[in-house]
Amino acid sequence: MRQLVRLLYRLARLLRDVEVLSSGNPRRIARRARNKLLGRLLGPIFRL
Repeated sequence: MRQLVRLLYRLARLLRDVEVLSSGNPRRIARRARNKLLGRLLGPIFRL
């Protein structure tokens, strides 16, 4: 069950990335990239 939930969340994030990229809006793309980078940098801190 946990694997299914994890898969669905990963799929949702991937689909959101595709949606933002396909919008062609550079502001949305930049914001999405910034937030993903921040999440990767700060994520381990909040998982402690």
